[in-house]
Amino acid sequence: MKMLLPPFLFLIFIIAMGLICWAAGFPHPFGFPYNLIGISIIGIGFIISMTGKKLFKKLETNIMAFDEPTVLVASGIYKYTRNPMYLGFTVAIFGFAILLGGSLSSFLLTAAFFLITDRWYIPYEERMMHAKFGAEYEVYCRKVRRWI
Repeated sequence: MKMLLPPFLFLIFIIAMGLICWAAGFPHPFGFPYNLIGISIIGIGFIISMTGKKLFKKLETNIMAFDEPTVLVASGIYKYTRNPMYLGFTVAIFGFAILLGGSLSSFLLTAAFFLITDRWYIPYEERMMHAKFGAEYEVYCRKVRRWI
């Protein structure tokens, strides 16, 4: 799983969501046009993720999930969430669940994506951040929540 980068996991879950919720014949309580609210939620998720990514690029720090961190970013969107890229992916995948009609399987996959991110990717990165930045990172963690 270490080599499965978060954007690829996101795409796998979106594809699985489409295949499972339609192929399995689960009910879709959000029919047209109500399901279209999912487009706005997807957009919000992508904006959150891209805001974090752009700040990383601006500060010329490493963006790869499994590489050593180079800078402790605590400005911009990182003043409100320690993980805007993961937050954005999770919001976007929730939007896809609604756009696809809101079947139970879609929301279960959204929860699974959240749990994998929260229990696998983020703890791994937090250990690396703590090892690299020590007390400075601990202070940041006390000020800013993991998600929101």
